[in-house]
Amino acid sequence: MSSSPEPSLPAARIEAVIAIPVRNEAERIGACLRAIDAQAGLAPGSLGLVLFLNNCTDATPAIVAGMLAGMSLPVRVVEVTFSGANAGWARREAMNAAADWLEAEGEGGTILSTDADSRVPPDWVERNLAAMAAGADAVAGRVELDADEAALLPPSLPARGRLEDAYSDLLTEAEALIDPDPNDPWPCHRTTIGATLAVSVSAYRQVGGMPPMALGEDGAFVAALLQHGLRVRHAVDVVVTISARLTGRAPGGVADTIRSRCELPDALCDARLEPLPSALFRYGWRRRLRRLHAGGRLARNTAWARLLGIPPEEARRIAEIPLAGLALAQAERASPRLAYHPLGPKELPGQIAVAEAALVTVRDAAARRRGKTAWG
Repeated sequence: MSSSPEPSLPAARIEAVIAIPVRNEAERIGACLRAIDAQAGLAPGSLGLVLFLNNCTDATPAIVAGMLAGMSLPVRVVEVTFSGANAGWARREAMNAAADWLEAEGEGGTILSTDADSRVPPDWVERNLAAMAAGADAVAGRVELDADEAALLPPSLPARGRLEDAYSDLLTEAEALIDPDPNDPWPCHRTTIGATLAVSVSAYRQVGGMPPMALGEDGAFVAALLQHGLRVRHAVDVVVTISARLTGRAPGGVADTIRSRCELPDALCDARLEPLPSALFRYGWRRRLRRLHAGGRLARNTAWARLLGIPPEEARRIAEIPLAGLALAQAERASPRLAYHPLGPKELPGQIAVAEAALVTVRDAAARRRGKTAWG
């Protein structure tokens, strides 16, 4: 392992550090770094960058070294060769280095995560920090495919993506109205991707850091934050451009997903995109279980467990979990009635039509609840 010193700059407290795992990104690392160096709206010297170069066998290290002198922010480069590397491990190591840096600077601070083949807009850090200042412990942003690369994909793929996005937005609005999270109000989204995450150092440490998983580390990390009762804002105004390439660095990542859907256009959607009745059933039960947990009634009245098909012994274990988010997650995993059954792409147009109609009722019901609350 080796680490390069950051350039000599006027002393300033680093308040945010961007952490990027990098492996063989010679073609895209330049654009990534130029986008980061163009961040605006920040106090001079308040932003740092950690580049965690792992198992690079191309010109990436040389390109990075050649760009360091021209960058306006302090950069720490760590080079590692490790046979057991995977995507989650590399992101964890990069974010750990960012956390260490911030803690050495003093109390507090924000870790931001993106990818070496992504391009962040000039206000990316500023928008994330604004959401954190508004009370979030973590911020999950959205992503868009690089337009030039996406144009080379089969037309059916972006068409499917638009349908999935439309249905996901409808489900997210229904969820936000039925089981509202005051820390993540509508409009919001449900994208969870390492290309655009931000988290306070304290929240990062509280959940044990990024899971060193080969696949799905970003989703598992955000789930852990929520299960620990931390405030996650899914900000619709935080958007990052990601690559639409078909050959990626992480098995099972975005590139593999795009390629598999090119090869298997009828492959099932993500698990969250389930039939509307199932989704509404899930959101209603989340709301009910959350209220039972808050009132300490999960253990006293086990009717909820019988209705969800959860065995008594498992129900008692769930009822003893002090964190509401974790208790709900365990209940969902234990209940056969809350198992996910994702849609096929051909089902999306019909489900979108049904969801649009159903949301009229859901919105009316939410408005009536707000009215009752307002009048006491």
